[in-house]
Amino acid sequence: MAIFYVSDMSLNIVKHPLVDKILTDLRDENTQDSRFRILGKQVTYFLLIEATKNLATKPRRIRTPLSDFDGVDLAQSIVIVPILRSGLAMLEPAIDLFQDASVGYIGLERNEKTAVAGTYYCKFPVMKDKFVMIVDPMLATGHSAELAIEAVLKTGPAHVVMISIVAAPEGVKHLEKNYPNVPIYAAAIDEKLNDKKFIVPGLGDFGDRAYGTK
Repeated sequence: MAIFYVSDMSLNIVKHPLVDKILTDLRDENTQDSRFRILGKQVTYFLLIEATKNLATKPRRIRTPLSDFDGVDLAQSIVIVPILRSGLAMLEPAIDLFQDASVGYIGLERNEKTAVAGTYYCKFPVMKDKFVMIVDPMLATGHSAELAIEAVLKTGPAHVVMISIVAAPEGVKHLEKNYPNVPIYAAAIDEKLNDKKFIVPGLGDFGDRAYGTK
């Protein structure tokens, strides 16, 4: 199977002054829902660009208003898989950047008492030999991401990456142990999980803050 993408590290933290500023505003408990959604989209653009910087390209010759030009196209098809529901907040910027991408969905719901996730919905396009980006704003315990990665790998993709806005050390360690060949991209790795398995300092419950639910 051809691999069109290489990452030297399993964990990749995207560092940029603007990313740090956006994260600060996302973390602020006084940030309103509408502003929170916009900030989530903004930081997702940075993550997506970093996660795809090594994608292979192929030649494409075009005509500009002044002359012929030898440009490029992406050489590999892309699939975006948001983990429902919070991952939907990262889907729009992904489609903005990769307009020809296909979209799959996986619904995972965490039991608030045990913090263990279960699958309640899964619908994928053809993903064989494609570049698959799994997106979920919060990588906490890593169990939801593990279920998503496991489901995606069964479809035979060429490469899989996990993209989260904020990650906990426990979740990163869990994925590195179970799926060391799946690179993780995040804007920050936070301090820890609390006794309720929420990331500290974190962003709070991303879905609730983005969609105004409690």
